[in-house]
Amino acid sequence: MSESNCITRSPELMSVGDTCLMVVDVQERLIGSIAGWRKVVWNVRRLVDGAKALGVPIVATEQYPMGLGGTVKELSERLGDVYPDGIPEKMTFSSGGCPGVFEGLRDRGVRKILVTGIEAHVCVAQTVFDLIADGWRVYVAVDAVGSRFSLDYSTALARMDSAGATLTTTEAALFELCEVAGTPEFKEISRLVKECEPETEA
Repeated sequence: MSESNCITRSPELMSVGDTCLMVVDVQERLIGSIAGWRKVVWNVRRLVDGAKALGVPIVATEQYPMGLGGTVKELSERLGDVYPDGIPEKMTFSSGGCPGVFEGLRDRGVRKILVTGIEAHVCVAQTVFDLIADGWRVYVAVDAVGSRFSLDYSTALARMDSAGATLTTTEAALFELCEVAGTPEFKEISRLVKECEPETEA
């Protein structure tokens, strides 16, 4: 069986060669107030694990960690090899104000960014809008972003969608990046997809 399409692959789809995963501000003192936070962290973690298995570059930011704490342990442990000197810090809500985060990505052929993190209507949305303005093709994993309140979350998704971001899900993104079955990478993606969801918090 061929491992490539017999027709041109759609530019709407993310691929390993042109996509970066971004983790925005999934921090200790913020996460507990996010609706469905355990599932948000679980999905971000699966995307990080999938990106690593596939060789997709990962970038991350933290918003004022002195006050809001560092990135949650489940993610910071996985991002330690990406940022051995610590995840880049910012004061602006948009990750566009974090120097160096996007440096070198375009030189590597990256032109699409899959965004995850919190809060959907503040740091995630402002990052998405700035990325679009800067010429990036932006995707948002809707089950890997969150806000405290459902109205903020749904309004943020609607705004990002109308601004030109492509809304997707964790599972769709993992299989989209994987592209083909029958490989060692596919086995890892399949394992991640088959994980049981964490229980919903009270």
